[in-house]
Amino acid sequence: MSSVWKWNLRQIGRQIWVPIAAFAALGVATAVGAIVAKPFVPAELGLRIGADSVGTLLQILASSMLTVTTFSLSIMLSAFTAAAGAATPRAIKLLQEDDVSRSVLATFVGVFIFSLAGLIGLQSGLYDAAGRLVLFVVTLAVVTAVVVQLVRWIGHLADFGRLGDTLARLETAAEAALRTRLENPFLGGHRLSTTEAATLGHIIRAPATGYLQTIDMKGIEQGAKLAGVRLAITVLPGHFVHERAPVAHVLGDASLDEEAETYIASRFVVAENRTYEQDPRFGILALAEVASRALSPAVNDPGTAIGILGRQVRVLSQWHIRPEPELRYPSLSVAELSLADMMTDAFAAIARDGAGLIEVQIRLQKMLMALHDIDPALFGPEALVLSDRSLALAEAALALEEDKAILRALNAELRARSTPSEPLGRTT
Repeated sequence: MSSVWKWNLRQIGRQIWVPIAAFAALGVATAVGAIVAKPFVPAELGLRIGADSVGTLLQILASSMLTVTTFSLSIMLSAFTAAAGAATPRAIKLLQEDDVSRSVLATFVGVFIFSLAGLIGLQSGLYDAAGRLVLFVVTLAVVTAVVVQLVRWIGHLADFGRLGDTLARLETAAEAALRTRLENPFLGGHRLSTTEAATLGHIIRAPATGYLQTIDMKGIEQGAKLAGVRLAITVLPGHFVHERAPVAHVLGDASLDEEAETYIASRFVVAENRTYEQDPRFGILALAEVASRALSPAVNDPGTAIGILGRQVRVLSQWHIRPEPELRYPSLSVAELSLADMMTDAFAAIARDGAGLIEVQIRLQKMLMALHDIDPALFGPEALVLSDRSLALAEAALALEEDKAILRALNAELRARSTPSEPLGRTT
C-alpha cells in the first residue's frame, strides 16, 4: 500500500462519522443477532429480567442524546471561538482532532441513531420476546458507554479550549512532528548533497497550487526506477507550491517522458491548508503567532509570550544529531530540514513584536543562551545571529539606556561562549 493511501486512510479514520457509523452498524447487528439468537433464548427469560422495559430505555436515550449532543456542539463551538481569539485560528484544527471530544460527540450521536433504530425495530414488530432480551443486553452496554463518556466529557471541559490547553496542544504537535522527522530526516532517501544540488536537471512541477501535505516516497521510488533515473526532492511537507513550482528534479542530464513526469508529480499531495502531522515548522510558527498576538497593544500580555519562549526551547531541544537513518529509497535524494529556518520561525517574530519590552527581550536572550548551552555546535551559530538581531531591534525601540546595557551584556555573554570555529549542525 502506498504512503498516500495510508495517509488518506488516517485522515478518514479521524472523521467523526466513522464511530457514528459504527453505532449505526451496531443497531443493525443487534437486529440480526436477535434473529440468530431466537432459537437459543427462552422466551420467558426476557420477561423475568424485565426486557420489556427496553422500549422505555431507548426512548430516554433518544431524547436525552439529542439534547446532550446539541449542548456539546455549542460547547465545542465556543471552545473553537475562544482558541481562535485568545491563541490563533491555526489551533482550531488541533481542537477539532481532539480524541476525547470527538469520541464523546460521536458516542452521543451514535447512541441517538442506535436508539432510533431500536425503536423502529420494536414498533415494526421485528423483535419477539427473545429478540427484546438481546436488544435489552446491548442497550445496557450502550448506556454504560454513555455514562463513561459523560464522565470523561465533564472532566475534559475544565480545560478544553483554554489558552493553556491550546498552547500545550501546539507544543505537543510541534514536538511530535519534529521527533518524527528527525527519526526519518530524509523520508527514507539520501540527503541531498551540495554536489547533487549542483547537478539538478529535468524539472518536475507541482500538480496543483497549495501547501504540500505529504509525499508518496514509495510511489516516487517506483516511478524513478521505471524511468531509470535518480531524483532530487527539493520541497518538504509544509512548503507552498504552485503549478509552475519545481518539486523535484532529475539528477544529471537524463529526462522524463510526459507520462512518467505526470505520475511522479501526482505523488505529491497538495491541499489548501498546512497540517501539523508532517510539518514541524507549522507548530513552531503557530506558537510564535500566539506570542505575537499576546504582544500586540490590544492584548498586552507579555507573560504569555515569555511562556511561549520556553515552549519553543523545549521543542527545539528535541533536535539532536542522529545516526545514519534507514535508506529505503535509494533512487531519491531529499533536501534536509533547516535548523536555522526553524530557529528563525521560533524567535524572530517575538523579537520584533517585543522589541520595546525589556522583560521579553531579557527572556529571549536567556532562551537563546539556553539553546547554545544545550548544544553549542548545533544551536550556537544561529543563536548568536538571532541574539544580535534581537539586540538591534531592542536598541531601536527601548528608551532607557540601562535597559539596553542589560541586553548588551547578555549578548556579549553569549558571544563569549561561542567560538568562530563552531560548525552549523546538521539533521543527521
